[in-house]
Amino acid sequence: MSYRILIVGLGSIGRRHLRLAREILPNAQIAVLRHQKHRSLPEYADYCYSNILDALAFDPQIAVIANPATFHIKVAMRLAEVGVHLLIEKPLSANIEGIAELLDAVQQNNTILATAYNLRFLPSLQQFKSMLDNKLIGEVWSVRCEVGHDLTNWRPNCDYRKSVSAQHSLGGGALLELSHELDYIRWIFGEVDWVHAVLSKQSDLEINVEDSAYMILGFAALNTESQLVASVNMDFIRQDLTRSCTAIGKLGSLRWNGVTGTVELYKAGETKWNEVYAHCATRDESYRAEWHDFLECIEHGTRPSVSALDGLRVLEVIEAARLSAKNTTRVNVTITSSNKTGLIV
Repeated sequence: MSYRILIVGLGSIGRRHLRLAREILPNAQIAVLRHQKHRSLPEYADYCYSNILDALAFDPQIAVIANPATFHIKVAMRLAEVGVHLLIEKPLSANIEGIAELLDAVQQNNTILATAYNLRFLPSLQQFKSMLDNKLIGEVWSVRCEVGHDLTNWRPNCDYRKSVSAQHSLGGGALLELSHELDYIRWIFGEVDWVHAVLSKQSDLEINVEDSAYMILGFAALNTESQLVASVNMDFIRQDLTRSCTAIGKLGSLRWNGVTGTVELYKAGETKWNEVYAHCATRDESYRAEWHDFLECIEHGTRPSVSALDGLRVLEVIEAARLSAKNTTRVNVTITSSNKTGLIV
């Protein structure tokens, strides 16, 4: 189909979405909305605007919200009110303020709102979840989750101090920027019941946000005698790029490596890890799959694989983590009540 697509924000992730939109929908009309005045047309775009009124006049059918998280809701509301389908980059926002109103607007216009947690579309992570669901290691007793990379090496040819990740006013910090972990961990292991967190700046990075987040999460009780507990560590300071999740169960342990795209099994009674799945995805692969899922939802009126409510649930965990770190105590996750039905839930 020939859609009119609006890309909001032209940072690294906005440029990726622009390029993929052109690749996947070569006949689309694509416009970019960016806050800076433009002298030239961005590659792959047909139009470029610097104010929301011009963007609305373009009459988009689809919009990707890829500007800083602190501005997501304001722009998304303007578009949702006129019936635009939305793919909002993670996190859904910097906090939960205004999200209920956005969900109302989406519901009233019967449109799609997907949260762009693209790791869910990685074949290796999907296999990891499937193996756990199929009880490869039996009942899961404990979870260890870790992600880290030196912020100065995140984006080549970019001053990390000027990046979104480094600035509180733009929704930076390890907790928000690395919230993929909170999304996939609740996708695999269920809703988070409580959080005990420490947020800190450990390094000499020139940033005004936390560079490290350490969390213990308790999950909603299932039909077991003990509550599942996970540790989640996120940071901007680790020199070796790391993204992994290890589930420890009755019959052994299962480990996902998000960098190499492998899943390894350590069976009870054995003495080594054995690779049981491997697929090293390209940088674009999960984003491309995310786009296809989003378009299929629009065309068939189905629920996104990662919905607006998923994005909200992650923010509720983040809010509890912030409160826990502030008060140095365990905090229950407050679930926003919702009687909404349809495509957002």
